[in-house]
Amino acid sequence: MSFGVASMVAPLLRVAVAPPGRAMLTADRQAWHYGQVFDPARVGDEHAGFVELLRRSGAEILTIDTDHSAIADAVFTYDASLMTPAGAILMSPGKTLRQGEEQLHAAFYHAEGIPVIGAISGPARAEAGDTLWLDENTLVIGRGFRTNAAGQAQLSSMMAAHGVETPAFDLPVYGGAAACLHLMSLISLLDARTALICKPLLPVGLLQLLEAREFRLIEAPFDEFEATGTLSTNVLTTRPGKCIMLDDIPRTRAAIEDAGIAVSVFRGDALCIGCEGGPTCMTRPILRGQAA
Repeated sequence: MSFGVASMVAPLLRVAVAPPGRAMLTADRQAWHYGQVFDPARVGDEHAGFVELLRRSGAEILTIDTDHSAIADAVFTYDASLMTPAGAILMSPGKTLRQGEEQLHAAFYHAEGIPVIGAISGPARAEAGDTLWLDENTLVIGRGFRTNAAGQAQLSSMMAAHGVETPAFDLPVYGGAAACLHLMSLISLLDARTALICKPLLPVGLLQLLEAREFRLIEAPFDEFEATGTLSTNVLTTRPGKCIMLDDIPRTRAAIEDAGIAVSVFRGDALCIGCEGGPTCMTRPILRGQAA
């Protein structure tokens, strides 16, 4: 099998990325809600450094073609589709300037021979950053500015057909509709029963679910969460107990390492902090192996 994902932590074997393209290099900072540290001259090198860490982790790197796209955010490949054990689901981005991005993913899946098993349609909106595989039978969904109730309902119906439960929780307003706050802005799984969380903003119901499942919870320092624009908790696990995160977040990194998790870091100020997307956002996992 060349595809299939039902975990946030099982070994990452194949992953799709999209290097920053012309749309990002010429992006209107205000229109795309990019910050002052966004630097088109540096984003390519920062992305390449991140991809090298992915390669060193043992993942096969695939590329989604965005050369002719006008969507600057297409570098954040996690959001426009969701991989499942049965195939991909095309999402419908809630950020207006990203609408239609799912068609780049559709073309990629067609070229790779990976089945597309569904698509969010009509006025429904959903981004995969608002999803989290808690285990192979549980996909948590966040409702917020990027995923509306209709999108959550459609995704829940699709997953139910495959025997997957989809507990859903409302996300906080926090930075408002223009900012990027996904479910995965508030939580990253580091191994099968360890989660890094932004506790002050985590939905109460999700916290209670994690506690009921006996997760070990690592609380990210809130000042670092704010200083990084929510990205201190955006951590990509490449296999149980091993992860990639942004550099220069010292207390969050120390908390992760104190829990016995191995951390690799990369420089991503101009790309990640500047454009509101972390290491998880820059991947579309295609195949994860068996969880340990």
